[in-house]
Amino acid sequence: MPHHTAQSPLLKKLTPLLAIAGFTVTMMQGIAAQAEERTASFAGGCFWCVESDFAKLDGVLDVVSGFTGGTLQNPTYRGNHEGHYEAAQVTYDSEQINYEELLVHFWRTVDPLDAGGQFCDRGFSYKTAVFVGNDEERQAAERTRAEVDALFPKDSVATVILPAGRFWPVEEYHQDYAEKNPLRYKYYRSSCGRDKRVNALWGDKDWGLN
Repeated sequence: MPHHTAQSPLLKKLTPLLAIAGFTVTMMQGIAAQAEERTASFAGGCFWCVESDFAKLDGVLDVVSGFTGGTLQNPTYRGNHEGHYEAAQVTYDSEQINYEELLVHFWRTVDPLDAGGQFCDRGFSYKTAVFVGNDEERQAAERTRAEVDALFPKDSVATVILPAGRFWPVEEYHQDYAEKNPLRYKYYRSSCGRDKRVNALWGDKDWGLN
């Protein structure tokens, strides 16, 4: 005959509670799994600065400097990167920060009116761009660009919206440059006039602050 081990009265009382606790843990694990890590790419001039600006945001998990938007394979900074934009790829927790919030941050940290580059950096690779991965992102990018355009009725937004393609991380010595070379980075950013121009452009605009 099978041998049955009698449960103690205390264990009998705890068993339902343990079952509930196990269900709760399983449910929380399922919710955590739904907090999807997503990526978004933005070109805003020098990738050191774009990387540093996004890395400060709550919900941003990682930012990588690199090139995207072109057809050239294996672009490098010291070599050929013709046709590519200097850009940053942002990995973020969509439960903490959403794509539109990233867009607002992007617009407010660049000069979207500059068609020839950004600040002291001139040329194609320093132009601004938003790289979208699906229709939802494109709609958000186009909507926010239209809102920015309306803020500057005497000018036109030069930032383009492009389909996301392969992102090529740049050489390692460029990654986390602001953190690894703080003095050189601050000197470059200041001498390039980035913050001065951004503050002059956006200082009296309350768009996107909420």
